[in-house]
Amino acid sequence: MASKQVLGVNAPNQECTDIKCPFHGEISVKRELLKGKVIKKDINRSATIEWLRSNFVKKYERYEIKRSKMRTHNPACLNAAIGDKVVVARTRPLSKTKHHVIIQIVGKENESIKK
Repeated sequence: MASKQVLGVNAPNQECTDIKCPFHGEISVKRELLKGKVIKKDINRSATIEWLRSNFVKKYERYEIKRSKMRTHNPACLNAAIGDKVVVARTRPLSKTKHHVIIQIVGKENESIKK
C-alpha cells in the first residue's frame, strides 16, 4: 500500500484500523493547523492539548500569558504520549467535544531543555 500524505505529513509506518484516523481511516482534514503539548490522554483515543499565548494588557503596559486547552482525537498509529509536542488539524465533529485530530508528533517536551 502506498504511503498516504495528509497536508504534507507522511503516514506513520504503523498501520491502524481506526476509522477516525486521517491516514488509514475515512476522515478528511481541513487546512487549519494548531501546535500544542499533550497534557492528558485517556484510553478512548482522546488527548487534551494545551498551548500558551501572550496578551497585551494596555493598562499595565505588559503582557500576560494565557493558556488554551482543546480535546483532540489521538489515532492508534501515532499514539502521542503526555509531554509530546503535536500538530493538530481541524475535522468534522468527531464527538461532542472533539473537532480536531493529531496528525504529527513534532518532539518531546524535554528536548528543548538541554544542559
